[in-house]
Amino acid sequence: MNALLDRITRQLSRLFRTAPLTCVFLVVFWTVGALTGAIGDENDALLARIGFGTDSPLWTAFSSALWAMDLLGYLATTVLLLVFGTLAERELGTLRAAAIFLASHVIGAFLGIGVVVLGSELQWSWLDSLRGGVAAGPSIGGVGLALALTFRMPVSWRRRVRLMTALSVLVLTLYSGWLEDLLRLTAGVAGLLIGAVFLRARAAREPRTLTETRVLVGLLVAASALGPVVSLMSPSPNGPLSWYSEVVAVWQPAADDVATACGSDLVELCRTMTIQLSYGRFPAMVMSLLPVLLLLVLAEGLRRGRRFAWWSALAFNVAYAAFIAWFVSDDAARIPNNGQLEVGFASTFPVLAPLAIAIVLLVTRRHFTVRLPGHATRKFWRFTLASIGALSALYVFGGYLVRDQFTPEPGFLGLLADLPTRFLPPGYLGAVPLRFQADGFIGTLLFEYTGVVFWLIVLAGLLMASWRAWPLSGSKEAEQARELMRRHGGSSLSYMTTWRGNQYWFTPDGETVIAYRVVATIALTVGDPIGPNRVDAVRGFAEFCQENGWTPCLYSIGTETREAVAGLGWSAVQVAEDTVIELETLAFTGKKWQDVRTALNKAAKEGITAEWCTYADAPYAITDQIRSISAEWVADKGLPEMGFTLGGVEELAGDGVRCLLAIDADRSVHGITSWLPVYADGEVVGYTLDFMRRRANGFRGSMEFLIASAALELKAEGVKFLSLSGAPLARLDRGERTPVLQRVLDLTGQVLEPVYGFRSLLAFKAKFQPTYRPMFMAYPDSAALPRIANAVSRAYLPHVSVRQGVRLASKMINRS
Repeated sequence: MNALLDRITRQLSRLFRTAPLTCVFLVVFWTVGALTGAIGDENDALLARIGFGTDSPLWTAFSSALWAMDLLGYLATTVLLLVFGTLAERELGTLRAAAIFLASHVIGAFLGIGVVVLGSELQWSWLDSLRGGVAAGPSIGGVGLALALTFRMPVSWRRRVRLMTALSVLVLTLYSGWLEDLLRLTAGVAGLLIGAVFLRARAAREPRTLTETRVLVGLLVAASALGPVVSLMSPSPNGPLSWYSEVVAVWQPAADDVATACGSDLVELCRTMTIQLSYGRFPAMVMSLLPVLLLLVLAEGLRRGRRFAWWSALAFNVAYAAFIAWFVSDDAARIPNNGQLEVGFASTFPVLAPLAIAIVLLVTRRHFTVRLPGHATRKFWRFTLASIGALSALYVFGGYLVRDQFTPEPGFLGLLADLPTRFLPPGYLGAVPLRFQADGFIGTLLFEYTGVVFWLIVLAGLLMASWRAWPLSGSKEAEQARELMRRHGGSSLSYMTTWRGNQYWFTPDGETVIAYRVVATIALTVGDPIGPNRVDAVRGFAEFCQENGWTPCLYSIGTETREAVAGLGWSAVQVAEDTVIELETLAFTGKKWQDVRTALNKAAKEGITAEWCTYADAPYAITDQIRSISAEWVADKGLPEMGFTLGGVEELAGDGVRCLLAIDADRSVHGITSWLPVYADGEVVGYTLDFMRRRANGFRGSMEFLIASAALELKAEGVKFLSLSGAPLARLDRGERTPVLQRVLDLTGQVLEPVYGFRSLLAFKAKFQPTYRPMFMAYPDSAALPRIANAVSRAYLPHVSVRQGVRLASKMINRS
């Protein structure tokens, strides 16, 4: 606990040193709010004195920056300033950041009031309703500061922050529509003007990359879903599009209105209002958010360049525009008749917005080219059609069996006719004649949840289609990669490229290959590129990943490849330490080899011999013992067996893999090691140690004996070197300055040491006096590091159950 408190204290002190003004302002902001009673419920009397509005004194343009409207405003402002205030002080300095914040707040406030006055003069009732109101909150200046700061951001982040911030404040203004929303919008405009004048960097205009275009279009589609959310969640929307809540939300009529309708001759209206009144809140909420959820899922597909997401988003926006146009024209009374200007804007903007997004999709269509394989598309449609068929049958036949739980009691044809409405959001049912309502438990379950279950299945299927990486390589590509490995060789891990689960990318000439596997949209390579053109291969592989919506990560590469990709702007961090024994000069003489000689001598005294074999050709009596020893080792650990660059029993049967066994006179196996061939010019020049297992009650020096025996016998065969493979998350301290990420990995290795013993493994390999060679992970985008860390952990532990995960965590805590 004390260590945690010390760490929090250090982080806070660092934050105060980095952004002193932001920290001091937030302390004053919360203190003033607490002392004046502004935190919590809205304090109208206080806001009337310090808030800024059309009838307020000029000095309130400054005082309004010290209070917020309510507790949510305090929390949102704190997050906004901690992010952008800290960045602004670090990038611009404290005084310039403060000046831009204050200027954005004041100029934006006066611009907003000017818009209110002008709109009122034009008899726009929305803006006229804002006259006499007041607004307060540092978020006004915070939005301006954020948009001004974008002129000093990298190009990609500049576009993203501008798009999301501008769309967010615009949506809040149009749908929520209170004075503070309008002032945030005008402050954002002021911030952009200030940034353009004082912060614009004189740099060449950079064209948008493929990835950047996909991200921006995806953000645009995702942001278009904010309007319905604001309409649905706002307790009292006031904007010119506040009527839109009737489209997306479940209309809950008042009980008096239902009684009035049912007391008249409006039988159909009475029935519809009664059903809407009794519709459950939770299923109504889920179904009302369907358009929003669908847009968010399609936005994720667009971000990854999926062609199906482009077609779906285009069709959705065109259909949505047509529906809103029909909705408005069919019942224009839904839009408040507050003047020709407001009615015209309120009825055309919701139609033009999805049409504008459809135009953007058409203009950028060439950026969305990643198609699902035919079998994947067929699988999705089969699953979707089967789901709708099963749910439809359940609703119709199940509903008929419990028809007494509906009022009025429907027949079979009535249930069948009502079936399509079960898949519509409740907010759209006002235009559809509803036939009955559910009373009993099972009837209510069928009536309200049939559509919920179906759409959740569809959304999950679409999301998986966006995320999943479908295999692009087959046996032909695997054989070609194996041939290149034999011809060109590679690092000590080159044989691991042939393992099951890897995909292959080749350069256009087919002479260089990169083996990779996609885990959580991260394309993890296995070792160095194999072939003569490493830099060109990495550049081409990065473009290939970009085309498919993946992030490349070169894992367990050597120093040469690391230096080559540094010229491409990639970052790197050490993830392991390879240990290599040069066999040409090997001799077990001297004190430093004492442990190895002792293992050889003890094995000879106990009748233990080293025997070579291939797992595929070994007798069953031997392979059964190997499997038993491995299972015993895994069970003793009580933890999942790792994969990726650590082979298991399955990898023992690989072509060219040799196994060295420690066997006694009774043919009992005491230990086993496997050795992966390393090629150069078609010849085996070295071997890499992979699989290591020892019988729990067997010869204790089995590993030292087997490695030493392998070194002596392979040296006699003319092999040049042995690699004892890399020890993950363990490295030598070379006295270099370590970056933050390297320190995080060192800490991770320290935490995992009691469980997997990576550092102990490195210390064990030191007995053989190896040459140490660092192995690195290289990546092009630091922002993707959390996803890369997740992908690496899932690659090493692909089949961790919840129970094993809990056991792993508990062991790390208990042994640390």
